[in-house]
Amino acid sequence: MGPLARLAPPPRLVDWSLFALVGLAAATGLTSFWVGHPSGAALFWIHAVVGLSIPPLLVYKFRRVAGRVRDRRAWDRATPLSVALAAVAVTAAATGVAWAVGMTVSLGFWTLLNLHILCGLLLVPLLVVHLRARYRPLRRVDVRERRVAIQYAGLAAAAGVTSTLLGWLAGLFGTPAATRRFTGSREHDGEPPVTSWVADDPDPVDPATWTLSVEGLVERPLELRVDDVEPTTERRALLDCTSGWYADCDWRGVRLGDLLDDAEARDGAAWVTVRSVTGYRWSFPLPAAREAMLATHRSGDRLDHGHGYPLRLVAPGRRGFQWVKWVEAVEVGRRPDPSRWVAIFVSGL
Repeated sequence: MGPLARLAPPPRLVDWSLFALVGLAAATGLTSFWVGHPSGAALFWIHAVVGLSIPPLLVYKFRRVAGRVRDRRAWDRATPLSVALAAVAVTAAATGVAWAVGMTVSLGFWTLLNLHILCGLLLVPLLVVHLRARYRPLRRVDVRERRVAIQYAGLAAAAGVTSTLLGWLAGLFGTPAATRRFTGSREHDGEPPVTSWVADDPDPVDPATWTLSVEGLVERPLELRVDDVEPTTERRALLDCTSGWYADCDWRGVRLGDLLDDAEARDGAAWVTVRSVTGYRWSFPLPAAREAMLATHRSGDRLDHGHGYPLRLVAPGRRGFQWVKWVEAVEVGRRPDPSRWVAIFVSGL
């Protein structure tokens, strides 16, 4: 028995550990989409440590099953799925590490981060189906040995050190990842790219017919035309896109809180939904909405169509997909709009 085999945890524990780690990585990865403020940085660190804990366990798993995979006579109906699962797991791990160290690969409209996210999402259903075919319950004997606790403590520590080392190497060699935020997004030099959640790409808004409505639980509903929305405030805010880039820009526009004051939100108002001409929308707690801005200008220039003309929401501390573009309505209510979970997937279709 070689040294690597002696270090290996019990086989069933490896299998269940992979299941738990993939689930935790998917949960923290999905949750991170909604986190843009530095107060949530710990979530991204946990995601990195969990993700980097998976490859060593995959090595043990692959060593154990390599003989059965190489021998086509030992294959059964579940083996092709197992091979596909392994390929997706390796791709997810490799693209995550590659993005962390600053590799840049052209994948059309996608980045390595997009591919990493896709593979991470595919892992969960593949692993569930795999578990049904290869289910073996965990036994008490698999976890009661003291060396198991030591092994897993070492695994977590090694993953934490590796995560720190990857960031250090990116800075040392000056790769694009050297400018990464805690979210993993890299600094984008110059003009921010034009991106939209899902496939939102409406026809240019006609300023002659466009209006902004402020309605719902308000005493004085508003309906404003383009010339009625005069910039009254300016702020610098960082736009952090879930596709992996961020840009720090100056924005001019009107405070959403001022519009809510003009409309006189009623008692019981607790949420504000900002809606695009595409049907895309997002809801914010009333205090957070008051601090947001409906921008008319970016970096001194009037917004163009790609960046949301005539109005786009600027919501500091939130990820880019919540910065609604082509805004046409602000709706005040007692609760968040549940239809936003449908709109974010179908609004562009």
